[in-house]
Amino acid sequence: MTAILGISAFYHDSAAALVVDGDIVAAAQEERFTRKKHDPRFPGHAIQYCLDAASLAYDDIDYVAFYEKPLRKFDRLIETYLSFAPAGLGSFGRAIPLWLKERLRLSDGIREGLKASKRLPLVFTEHHESHAASAFYPSPYEEAAILTLDGVGEWSTTTCGYGRGNKIHLTHQLRFPHSLGLLYSAFTYYCGFRVNSGEYKLMGLAPYGRPIFREQIYRNLLDAKADGSFWLDMRYFNYCQGLTMTNDRFHRLFGGPPRDPEAVIEQRHMDLAASIQAVTEELVLNMGRELFRRTGLKNLVMAGGVALNCVANGRLLREGPFDSIWVQPAAGDAGGSLGAALFTWHQLLENARVPRAGDSQRGSLLGPASTPEEVLQFLESTGAEYRRPANEQALLDEVSALLSSGKIVGWCHGAMEFGPRSLGARSILGDPRSPAMQATMNLRIKFRESFRPFAPCVLAEHAHEWFELEPGQESPYMLMVAPIASSRRTELTPADLEHMRTAPDLRERVNVPRSTIPAVTHVDYSARIQTVDQTRHGRFYRLLETFYRDTGCPVLVNTSFNVRGEPIVCTPADAYRCFISTDMDALVLDDVLLVKDTSDRAAGDAMRAAYLEQFQLD
Repeated sequence: MTAILGISAFYHDSAAALVVDGDIVAAAQEERFTRKKHDPRFPGHAIQYCLDAASLAYDDIDYVAFYEKPLRKFDRLIETYLSFAPAGLGSFGRAIPLWLKERLRLSDGIREGLKASKRLPLVFTEHHESHAASAFYPSPYEEAAILTLDGVGEWSTTTCGYGRGNKIHLTHQLRFPHSLGLLYSAFTYYCGFRVNSGEYKLMGLAPYGRPIFREQIYRNLLDAKADGSFWLDMRYFNYCQGLTMTNDRFHRLFGGPPRDPEAVIEQRHMDLAASIQAVTEELVLNMGRELFRRTGLKNLVMAGGVALNCVANGRLLREGPFDSIWVQPAAGDAGGSLGAALFTWHQLLENARVPRAGDSQRGSLLGPASTPEEVLQFLESTGAEYRRPANEQALLDEVSALLSSGKIVGWCHGAMEFGPRSLGARSILGDPRSPAMQATMNLRIKFRESFRPFAPCVLAEHAHEWFELEPGQESPYMLMVAPIASSRRTELTPADLEHMRTAPDLRERVNVPRSTIPAVTHVDYSARIQTVDQTRHGRFYRLLETFYRDTGCPVLVNTSFNVRGEPIVCTPADAYRCFISTDMDALVLDDVLLVKDTSDRAAGDAMRAAYLEQFQLD
């Protein structure tokens, strides 16, 4: 037996993954245990979970694989500071002491964290090798083109190549500072959202705007080529030498200073979001077409933070040359831990790889699960009132009845998801047919911006009936956007269309019903889809079946089980605290059902402010 522990840490989204004889055994982000969103620290809790899941001790680890090469990254930092000196002195003064104290002695730090001897082999893979490995090795393909896109690793910001058998080959790259991820993050920052966590907000804001700044972006910010490569004009950016993403030249170009995070979102910000989203989609499409021209391969795998842009992914699948696309569910840095471990097993140790039907990611349900005894022990300690239905179907019948009556249900069942999406293990669920559901969930449950869209989960065999997907087309990890089927759309009056285009309050725009499932229909008729199947999703699939039996609708609203700024819940205790402190109506903890009564709501109202204050705005 060979046990390989993969680690990503010290930037954002620290995580650990365990691969034993090539099989993915466990993986989790550190934030889920510490309750600190995007926790960058050494993932000690996640590592302990992975070892416990395999009944292993620290001494049983054969290799530790770290997801990037620190010395090469340090080289990039020093060279960048020298290139911009004397500008950047403040940034230099903050970064270098940290590197000298911790990151240049990373090997010692890892061994100390693992209580390991100096004989334990440490492997340092390149950042984009880790991304590529995380995308190709778990995929269902014997061979595939590979595209990785993010902010920056050591020097690479984008890589492309191919995987075949047990080997990956990265043949081309874009290098820092020319980065699609950092370009998108610059607009994220400028529109008032937090870099490295708010990019998905910018993507969600884009459909409210018009891409009127598209030509301005192309004319001033980047020199783009037909193959998707580009150069950024660094006179408009500050991320190389400063502590912000953009500078005064950028601000003058787009009409003023960056938006304050809690200020009103203006139409200008919506138009900027639409414009950079359009540019991103075009660049990704061009990269994909060039990669297909070079490789001739019909399948594509993707990873890196930009691969979480599910709108671009959906467009690449619909308009691009590839027959199918598989995106790593933990596409960001957290997934680098898994990629580093798999790269070590297949590429460095030269072990064979046998692709599996669907994929080998196990639905990305790779995190901790609670035993029935642990759930009951926790509930008894709280004094909460709960019921245990006679069997699974009785539980599903009750939950379906709650959902179809407009109730909002917290669903905590089985192993936790690895990656940023809730996929039916740590989810908040609602009826997508309710016109009020989106506003209710955003403002009373999630306590977040009203414009934020919610994702539909749909029985896989019915997905093509409700969305513009080919029969059998999968999106199990909520990483593809597709339009709502025309047969499910609602005809809008001219007054509705004008109201959706011009109402200053985005709550008014989003509350215009546009389909028979308005809670998951964005203003441009798009939806970020999760297809749910029996093999990957088990009980969650059976819940959807029950809801379909009761209502004729095979779709539910599925959003992450957390409030704004909080990591997705991990344990029954996390789920219960979130349930009590929000306006959720019911909670499922594996086999147990809790339904909120008047006293519960009063207790939740009293707890709410203190609960929300624990989490910084994301």
